[in-house]
Amino acid sequence: MGNLFCCVQVDQSTVAVKERFGKFDDVLQPGCHCLPWILGSRLVGHLSLRVQQLDVRCETKTKDNVFVTVVASVQYRALANQASDAFYKLSNTEGQIQAYVFDALTFSLDRFSHKSKCSKTRFDDVFEQKNEIAKAVEGELEKAMSTYGYEIVQTLIVDIEPDVHVKRAMNEINAAARLRVAANEKAEAGKILQIKRAEGEAESKYLAGLGVARQRRAIVDGLRDSVLGFSENVPGTSAKDVMDMVLVTQYFDTMKDIGAASKSSAVFIPHGPGAVRDVASQIREGLLQASSVS
Repeated sequence: MGNLFCCVQVDQSTVAVKERFGKFDDVLQPGCHCLPWILGSRLVGHLSLRVQQLDVRCETKTKDNVFVTVVASVQYRALANQASDAFYKLSNTEGQIQAYVFDALTFSLDRFSHKSKCSKTRFDDVFEQKNEIAKAVEGELEKAMSTYGYEIVQTLIVDIEPDVHVKRAMNEINAAARLRVAANEKAEAGKILQIKRAEGEAESKYLAGLGVARQRRAIVDGLRDSVLGFSENVPGTSAKDVMDMVLVTQYFDTMKDIGAASKSSAVFIPHGPGAVRDVASQIREGLLQASSVS
């Protein structure tokens, strides 16, 4: 109906290409236009000015001969002031962009190797230099597509996928490295535990030695005070008599402690009133021998 009354409508974010007798005449902006077909004018097509996206998936080889699959997402749009170039110069826009992405990411001939961005990068550095690779590809596309009336809005490297065997090897390398770190940390923790345990035992033995020394000092002081007090209060007694009495008292205290404890380990020795004298004589003999040796 619109062609019948020589009127056409161009939608928003779209331009239309007008020809007259088969020759390009004008680019029609959004709105309503008069198109007198009887004068040879006709509408040959529309061109969208919206941003479009093309995902390009290609396989390339890194500098260390590792094959990876790179997925590049290219966002582009036609320029309104170059609509005629975008409409007439390219017959397959997506195919042309895909070819330029392939050329920027990979190389098939030696004379194009200077354009390859992945082929000069080692596999371990591809992931870290993803943004640089995307900018390099975008620069190549911008220079190539600007002559055809298209603007490259942005280029993103959305995925880098190595070969399945390479991926498995990478995972094993990372797992081994993490296990090595974990083993070192575990060994270091065990070392710290052993050091702390040894320090604790040394401190415990030191404190135990101080306790024993203080205990013996207290015993010696108590015995000395007992001997002096007994000698003063009981005339005619000697130090030997006092020591015998102290030994008898300690002996019976020991027997009492052994008998009171239900789960104590007992050592059986000859005992009785006569055995106390033997024990006292043995202690005195030991003391005298130690004094003579010293």
